[in-house]
Amino acid sequence: MIRQIVLDTETTGLEPAEGHRVIEVGAIELIDRRLTGRRFHQYLNPDREIDAAAVEIHGITNAMLADKPRFMDVAAEFIAFVEGAELLIHNAPFDVGFLNAELARAAAQGRVLPVAKIEQCCSVQDTLRLARTLHPGQKNNLDALCRRYSIDNSQRVVHGALLDAEILADVYLAMTGGQTPLFLEETAKVESVAGEGFTFEGGEPLVIGPSAEELAAHDAYLEMLDKKSGGRCLWKLLG
Repeated sequence: MIRQIVLDTETTGLEPAEGHRVIEVGAIELIDRRLTGRRFHQYLNPDREIDAAAVEIHGITNAMLADKPRFMDVAAEFIAFVEGAELLIHNAPFDVGFLNAELARAAAQGRVLPVAKIEQCCSVQDTLRLARTLHPGQKNNLDALCRRYSIDNSQRVVHGALLDAEILADVYLAMTGGQTPLFLEETAKVESVAGEGFTFEGGEPLVIGPSAEELAAHDAYLEMLDKKSGGRCLWKLLG
């Protein structure tokens, strides 16, 4: 089983070293490349003003966060949700830097947490780096990737952590070969025939091998998968 968490954050500004804080965390779960419906979503009170430029990007104001919990109050729940998974984050150093700053701040205020840094309980894959590998020299922000892979992001008027995580999940699956297993329809047909109690009569069953054209099409498909996955296509690695 491969468990992945697609994650995004919104913040008060750009630099955690200058005291900027996380104000929204959105995370959704994939297991074996399928959305499970499980998610973590929380708005957070940053105890500081949000930069005007940041408000223009995500639309979140201090008034909206006045009654929301602090990060330290939900940190244990958040860690429990992501623990053991691979985090998929677009521009991962930004979000990981902010999350680790929040964990350090919570620890400094006496909150006992299972980990001091997010990398201690998760592995991290930067989907922006993956996109730049697949599409060098091109724009690789989420909007550009949605256009490239024909993904509907019409609801994305402003940034939002949960919405961006949902969009990133679609983008990641498209970049790495899609969500549907290979030959699903063919497999379903075989299982259907087998389920009807089909029996062969008159000797050994006839085995028909693939044609040259079918083999060429198969090889071309594997090449495409290998390119989209950054050289991690298991069929080619095992072949």
